[in-house]
Amino acid sequence: MTLSKKSEPPSLFDNPDLFTEAKALPETHLPNTHGGLTGAGPLTEVLDSNFMQYARYVIGSRAIPAVEDGLKPVQRRILHALWEIDTGNLMKLPRAVGRVLSYHPHGDASIGPALVVLANKLWGKGKGYLIEGQGNFGNLYTGAEAAAPRYLECRLTKLAKEQIYNPKTTDYVPSYDGVSKEPVYLPSKLPLLLMMGAEGVAVGLSTSVLPHNFPELLQGEIDILRKKKVRLVPDFQLGGVMDASEYDDGLGRVKIRAVIEKEDKNKLVIRQLPWGETTDSVIESIRAAVEKKHLQVRNVQNLTSKEVEIILTLSPGADQDKVLEALYAFTLCQKNLVSRPIVLKNGRPVEMRVSEILKDNVERLVALTKREFEIRLEELDDLYHAKTLDQIFVEERIYKRIEEEESEEAVEKAVVDGFKPFLKKIRRRSITPDDVKRLLEIKIKRISRFDIKKNRRELEEIEIREEETRKNLTGLTAYVIGYLKGLLKEYAKKYPRCTTVSDAPFAQADMKAITATDVTIRYDRENHFVGESVKGGEELFKCSGLDKVLFVWKDGRYKMMPPPVKQFVDRDLEYVAVFDKDREFTCVYEEPFYGHAYVKRFSFGGMIQNKEYRLAPVKSKVLLFQEGCPDRIYVKFRPAKNQRVHQSHFDPKEVTVRGASAKGIQMTTKEIAKVAVSKPSWWNEGEGNAKGGLF
Repeated sequence: MTLSKKSEPPSLFDNPDLFTEAKALPETHLPNTHGGLTGAGPLTEVLDSNFMQYARYVIGSRAIPAVEDGLKPVQRRILHALWEIDTGNLMKLPRAVGRVLSYHPHGDASIGPALVVLANKLWGKGKGYLIEGQGNFGNLYTGAEAAAPRYLECRLTKLAKEQIYNPKTTDYVPSYDGVSKEPVYLPSKLPLLLMMGAEGVAVGLSTSVLPHNFPELLQGEIDILRKKKVRLVPDFQLGGVMDASEYDDGLGRVKIRAVIEKEDKNKLVIRQLPWGETTDSVIESIRAAVEKKHLQVRNVQNLTSKEVEIILTLSPGADQDKVLEALYAFTLCQKNLVSRPIVLKNGRPVEMRVSEILKDNVERLVALTKREFEIRLEELDDLYHAKTLDQIFVEERIYKRIEEEESEEAVEKAVVDGFKPFLKKIRRRSITPDDVKRLLEIKIKRISRFDIKKNRRELEEIEIREEETRKNLTGLTAYVIGYLKGLLKEYAKKYPRCTTVSDAPFAQADMKAITATDVTIRYDRENHFVGESVKGGEELFKCSGLDKVLFVWKDGRYKMMPPPVKQFVDRDLEYVAVFDKDREFTCVYEEPFYGHAYVKRFSFGGMIQNKEYRLAPVKSKVLLFQEGCPDRIYVKFRPAKNQRVHQSHFDPKEVTVRGASAKGIQMTTKEIAKVAVSKPSWWNEGEGNAKGGLF
């Protein structure tokens, strides 16, 4: 059932006053369930208040990225600090970390790793979208950690410097200590959140945004501006093959597989890994599957260096296709990645689809571009006004009027009076005290060398630039599309898609079918052991390591367990087979108190493995245990004084199928000597064919 917006309860994040209202409930509202303790009091109020503050702080200022620029606070502070001290040259990481500390109140423990992650976003080895590194930044293939910060260097990339900084369009707030200012959001023109992805765990919620391909995001933004439908799927720098049929625009999941190639007749080579895995984790999962006999692999070699190369040598007689299928079914060569994009929008946590995030990025790009053009027009207008005043000030010799003035006020008044006849030539039709102050600061050397013709040409150029800017403002959408096309042309080849998208959904692997004959269960009747490692003995059946095995004993006990390695079963084992909770059985047992015989039809249903159950009372004796329902049950009674009927047959179909623990239906009060489900040799036709009744 889906609640409508009107029926949904108000969110604490939509209305912060609800935090206060929740604490302001009267004491009578609290249930008294602790023998007089109401749960109210100063300590409760302090704990509630502190927890709410902590939860809101972690969500809003630590773990969840903002949709406006796609960054978490520590990432934003790192990028801002690097921009402040950027010289174009590589700098040591400790210097960058020290600068970030002036904005980040949580110490350097989180700054260094976050900087390494930013430097590894996309290709690893310090080759990120925004930060270029030099040194050992770790290895995404092997999972090797980065070197100590003192051995690493970094700097901003060209993409970062050109696309995510502009002090003129950035809003600032005081830093935690009030000494400096940091940006509320960086004026990023890139869809950073979807480019880099994000993971975060806060109080009561978590976020998971999968990374996407940069050129595809740019094309998606162009399509949004053209009002076309957008479909985006993730892209992982480790490569692999992906099934995105359940991605659901970011609210579902994807399946990612390793790229495995066949080599020779008995080898498989892993060339690419699933996202989030390393060569060590994949090899460990393969060895675990081999130990469980899910994989027929004889040897594993890790030859990974610049590229992933894990060579699997198969066991003699193993089929490459079956082993390949088993690798996807039982190891980390295939995994599911869940996407749940929870982001901060206007400071509030919301769940957004990938297309909604990209649309929000496009709207912000258009708004930033418009703001830049508006600022440029203001700057061009200021420049035009200043050059016009300079020309009039020199050409009309207004500076001569101040030679005989003695006070500062008189000098300023002389300049203002000198401009009055020429106000029509001034675009703003006025002159301000700031204009006067600037004119009075012009040096005589500049006045003597003032080139009026050059100044007029510059004024004409300013007018052309203003007209061009107004034209771009009028056709803002077309300009932004052209801008994105320029980025796409520049970076499309540099950032190709790494992950191959499967044309069809991955086939669901039947794990039991793959391993249906992996385990052979044997029974040593002499020593009473059952299991796969039992030497000699009778082979009972083959099964999968994922199956469960059912044991039934002659005293009515039964137990379900995984295929045993070597299980002692005692002398009175009655039945052992692969467990099927819906399989029907027929059982005849003799209870211990009066010796009456009962028959029951049942299925075992669900049960807890390795837990012992009973299908008959304690000390009972199972006389017949049969799969399915036989047509007849033939019974021969023990001889007794004055006994007239010595044999009888029963129809078990008259018995209703029930649970394994249900009591059976009484067959007879006579003591039974023999039972069979087909007419046996001891059946005497001369004694009649009496049918027994069930009670």
